[in-house]
Amino acid sequence: MCSVLKVSRGGFYKWTVSTPSKRSIENQKLEVEVLQAFENSKKLYGSPRITIELHKKGIEISRPRVARIMQKAKLRSIVKKKFKITTDSRHKFPVPENVLDRDFRPGVLGAVWVSDITYIRTKKGWLYLTTVIDLGDRKIISWALSMTMIAMDTVIPAFKMAQTKRPITEKLIFHSDRGVQYACNEFRCLLEKNPLITRSMSRKGNCWDNAVAESFFKTLKAECVYQYKFSDKEQAALIVFEYIETWYNRKRTHSALGYMSPEEFGKNLNKQNNAA
Repeated sequence: MCSVLKVSRGGFYKWTVSTPSKRSIENQKLEVEVLQAFENSKKLYGSPRITIELHKKGIEISRPRVARIMQKAKLRSIVKKKFKITTDSRHKFPVPENVLDRDFRPGVLGAVWVSDITYIRTKKGWLYLTTVIDLGDRKIISWALSMTMIAMDTVIPAFKMAQTKRPITEKLIFHSDRGVQYACNEFRCLLEKNPLITRSMSRKGNCWDNAVAESFFKTLKAECVYQYKFSDKEQAALIVFEYIETWYNRKRTHSALGYMSPEEFGKNLNKQNNAA
């Protein structure tokens, strides 16, 4: 065996009676922690977020060291695919100005909501997911999954759910792209019933004006939708519900929120505002 492995007999016998070094023992413990953090993240986090999670547990470790451990264990985060913007703005409805103007950090809850629609493929055809996000904590406060693109099935139920979850008691900016669902008379009249709501829409052909909503869909597609081949609406609805309500809102950390989850960030934000 020594001949095949090209080591000396003396070196082999020395190895059999040697004890693991302090560094080796430390690496083994860290490997366990890194693996656990990776599993807890649904195998989605890369080295930066894994490092933050370990710091929260009081484990002092650098990001490069986490990256080396992950590389050795062949742990890789899901690579985000390119995300295609799909907005139908070919309509003749009035379009409000861009009141939001890319101010994505209002500092309070209930001041700005952003909304968008995306496509989800199933074996029985396309589904359409509408979401409403509160920019205060980046939480998905409501969503609707439908088989049609009409406003009555997409933006209207999503907005009504948002109103139920977070009643509008102060001035609110509702921002979206220029899609026909948001510009149509039915949705416009619904928003205009409440004098506290100011409508806002992105500029033509400028997806960056609604970057937070677009970013969520990119993350959703990479971490959830692209990992499954949905057989029907029921399966898609169940998995999307679990991702949004159980994982994204409650557990997934966000770099824009100081690596806190929307729920954790929202609670801290309320404490700070109440103290002020």
